[in-house]
This record gives sequence, C-alpha cells and structure tokens, in this order.
Amino acid sequence: MSGSAPSALPSPRGPHPAAVSRGGAAPSRSLARVARGDLCAGCGGCAALAPGAIEMTVAPPGYLRPRQTGPVSAEQDAAIARICPGLTQIVEAAGRIDDPLWGPYLEMRSGHAADAALRHAGASGGALSMLALHLLESGRVEAVLATAADPDLPIGNAAVELRDRDGILAAAGSRYAPSAPLADLRARLAAAPDDRFAVICKPCDAAALRALIAEEPGLAPRIPVILSFFCAGVPSHAGGRAVLEALGTALERTAAFRFRGMGWPGRATARDLSGTERSMSYHDSWGGILSRHVQHRCKICPDGTGTAADLVCADAWESDERGYPVFEEGEGTSLIVARSETGRAILEAAVAAGRVETRPFDPAALAAIQPGQRERRRALLARLAGLALAGRPVPRYRGLRLTAAARQNTPARHLRNFLGMLRRARRIGRAPRN
Repeated sequence: MSGSAPSALPSPRGPHPAAVSRGGAAPSRSLARVARGDLCAGCGGCAALAPGAIEMTVAPPGYLRPRQTGPVSAEQDAAIARICPGLTQIVEAAGRIDDPLWGPYLEMRSGHAADAALRHAGASGGALSMLALHLLESGRVEAVLATAADPDLPIGNAAVELRDRDGILAAAGSRYAPSAPLADLRARLAAAPDDRFAVICKPCDAAALRALIAEEPGLAPRIPVILSFFCAGVPSHAGGRAVLEALGTALERTAAFRFRGMGWPGRATARDLSGTERSMSYHDSWGGILSRHVQHRCKICPDGTGTAADLVCADAWESDERGYPVFEEGEGTSLIVARSETGRAILEAAVAAGRVETRPFDPAALAAIQPGQRERRRALLARLAGLALAGRPVPRYRGLRLTAAARQNTPARHLRNFLGMLRRARRIGRAPRN
C-alpha cells in the first residue's frame, strides 16, 4: 500500500526522490525546497494532497520520501507548503496552559490500560492502545488508522486499519522506523465512505493532518480524533539493520522484529526463520544504536510531544535520585496529555468506563523524566540559527514558544548546538552514510 515500506531496501546512493519528477511534470517548488534542506519528516501529507501525482518511496539510507509522478497544480503546491511539517507549523494556545517545553494542554495524568494484555504489549502502559479500543467499542469511530510492522519488511512499518481488540493488540508497541500514515488517507476514506476514523500518528503527522483538515474542513467529521505520542525521532531502516547486526543476525534471516513492548520498556527482539529469538535492552537498542540514525528533520523538530493531537501518550518513567529516567523492566505507566476538549472528554469517558486507570501527574516532574524532549526544545532556536547561517531553508515555526524554551539553556549549550548544526548543514545533499 502507499506509504508502506517495500521489501527491498534501496541502494545507498542516488538522487533524493523529492527532487525527482516523472512524465515531464514541472517539479513542485514546495518539494524542491524540502529536498534542498533535507526537511522531510516522511508523513505522506503531500501525497494525500496530490494523490496520483506524489507517492512515497524509500530513499537512502532508508527513509520515506515523496516522489513526484505527475503534475501538481499551483493550488496543490501552495497547500503542500501550508501543511508540510518540514516547512511550517503553527500552534495556537487558545486559552490552554501553554508550557514552553510541552506545548498547550488542558490536563496531564499518569496511568495505564485496565486490560492487562494491552498494558503488557504496549510500550508504556498501554494507555494509547486502550484509548483506541475505547473509541471503537464506544462507537465514537468505526476504525483506527495506525502503524504496525510491515509483513514484508520486519524492520519496517505499514499503515493498518484496526477495527477490534485483536487488531489493536497485534499492533501494540513502539515502531522506531519510517512511516507515512497520511499517504493513502484519501483511498482509505473513499473505501469506507460511511466510517469515521481515529488516527494514531507521530507528532509531525498529527501537525500535517490537523493542517490538512483546516484546508479541507469536510475531513473533520471523517477524522474526529487524532491521537499521538512523544517522539524522539525517526531512525532509518539502516538503524534497524544495525540492531539486527548487533544481535548477531541479519534482515534476510529475520522472520519478525519488535522494537519495544511485551514489558516496559520492553526489549528489542528479533525472531529468525528457525524460531530462535535474540534480544537487547531498550537502553542499548535505542540509546546505543537507533538514536544515531535519526533523520535530519527530527534534529530541528519543534514538537516531539504532539501539540496538534487531541490526546497524547508517553512514557512516565520512574526516575533515580538524580531525577534521570530508569529503564529497568517493570509494569508500564503512561503519561496521558489531554490537549483539546475532545481529548479530555474521551479520557474522562474511558476512565468512567473502567478502560484506563489514572492518577494525578505533576507537570513539573516531566522535564526530569523526558530529558530528550526537554533538551531538543531548549536547543532548537540555536540549531535553526545555525541552519540559517549555512544558507539552508529554515522551517516557519509560529506559536511554539521557542524563545522561552531557549532561555532555559546555557550559552555554552547554545554555542554547541549552533556549531553542531552548522557542521550538519554542510553535509546535507552528500551521499548518505549507511
């Protein structure tokens, strides 16, 4: 399906797909700008805006990128520029609590799924999976569009429609690989014209989807709920390959691969064709390998916390005496953030129905247990300055309180992030390293 990863990975060299058009069509100016700055998040929003003219394909070293296959009208190109999270993101607090690090919200709680199997299978308490099931069983939606393992590529992802508990249970757990859940959105809506969809997606996908709905308000009744999660970045397929190599196996010998889940935080686990399983800790798989393969756009992401979603879930880590998160295996606990009145009403209904068990959460504790999100937000203004000085396109971010977040950083850290982005910007456009 469109937006899913193919079974064969590409050569590590070749033109960036976003810079390529076929059939004599004039190249999209928006896609060309994205390509020049390596700003693509891989959400598939451009393909949703121009179906039949833009498709998502795998680009070296294993990211999903748009390829223009037909003419894109001036109106479509302008709309792409308005919804693409690599080019723009606008957030309005609209009377909500507006934290410089975590964005606008109405309420934060911690908790977990009341369903023990969903809590175990999910990467962090199963609250997101449980909320999705509540939406289905309460009749709020008929389907949930989410991301699951690609059956043809164990380290890859595919967009899937979930319509019952079995489907949600099978898809539970984090997937640290590229996904483009919006790419075939129109085809899915057209195939089920009477169905309402909840969408579970990355924060950048949620931003693009919310902007797409603003462009086309008729989509709002079809997609009444957007769910998201805290995202530390999207690693390439090369990252998945590196985990397999560290486990002493290879992709061609792998029957199934799980990045996380089946516990908290859950181990990265590969099962080979003979049924033998190999695994490593989350600390080693994400911290030691996958985080090194995160795409450039994620380094300048203004919103890893899902500000455009109605409800957002994350890890509510235990912390040590220094306040740093502890990654020892245990029963999962989710942070649950209601960002809209729709989200708060859904959460309250799920709690009342006994689907999710929650307790109060102090937002002041969040900076300690989510250090990656904290530091990226504090560093962003300096990174954007480095990108601008290097002459690269800079995304247009509005309403994200980047100056207030930057004030929380030291001059030394600003300088380090500024110089680091200068070096990184000079590498944009070079042949990627595998």
